[in-house]
Amino acid sequence: MKATLLLAVFCLTSFICRADDLLPPITTGQRVATCGHSFHVFTYKQVDEIAKFAGLDHQLVGLSSIGGSTVQKHWDIPEEKSAVKQVLKTGMVDVLTLSPIWLPDNAIELFVKLGIEHNPALRITVQEYWMPSDEYNPVYPLDTKKKVDHNVTDIAKLRDATMRYAKDIEDYVLGINQRLGKQSVFIVPVGMAAVTLRDKIIKGEAPGLKTQAELFRDYWGHALAPLQILSSYCHFAVIYRRSPVGLRVPNAFKALKDMSDEDKVKLNKLLQEIAWDTVTHHPLTGLMKPVAAK
Repeated sequence: MKATLLLAVFCLTSFICRADDLLPPITTGQRVATCGHSFHVFTYKQVDEIAKFAGLDHQLVGLSSIGGSTVQKHWDIPEEKSAVKQVLKTGMVDVLTLSPIWLPDNAIELFVKLGIEHNPALRITVQEYWMPSDEYNPVYPLDTKKKVDHNVTDIAKLRDATMRYAKDIEDYVLGINQRLGKQSVFIVPVGMAAVTLRDKIIKGEAPGLKTQAELFRDYWGHALAPLQILSSYCHFAVIYRRSPVGLRVPNAFKALKDMSDEDKVKLNKLLQEIAWDTVTHHPLTGLMKPVAAK
């Protein structure tokens, strides 16, 4: 294992990050491909919009969208039918974003190896998403019909469930990076950001949002605009190592017809702040300067 490989222990409650601990932001537009399901694929175009608000020449170069999919389902698509496999083999991809459901999912490493073979500088992100049905029940296929009242979910229990899932993601990503001998795979901690937002809603600190249920369009947990944009800000922050704070209100906010323009501006800022705080307090997002192994 190379000495420059980041060896990190994930502990959001004790991890402290200072501004001088962070790598400089990426200032050139990135070529991004995505494999994902309905809890992830919306970031593909939303991050493109956010990046362009930031003046970046972001490029969308390949998308594989399959509902309810493991990464394995995307890998199983024959190469001649897979836009993502084809573009990875050209080496013309800077970032590949993936979103498993539960782990293990061996296709994550298969995509990593394919991409790195053709572009050693490729960065691969793995999304740690919010808990479907507000619980950590790592079985597949998911129970999409279970009735859940998001407004009565115990946030402390939800945070614990999210941390257990996040630890699964952390261990998996660390294992892949250790086998590579370098840090090429990074985590986008969307689930922890979502818990923070829900806590803000309960405390009355989320402008324009009164209930947790306003984040979801169904029991399962498909995201409405505020949660989608929070997720996309997290992805933007990881891809560009840059804070989204100060960027304009995204077009997705047009769906919030019962929210005032003033609250939209305030909520947008809150989502930006939560995303940046979450990403900069997680050691596997790629924002931290590498720590040499002793």
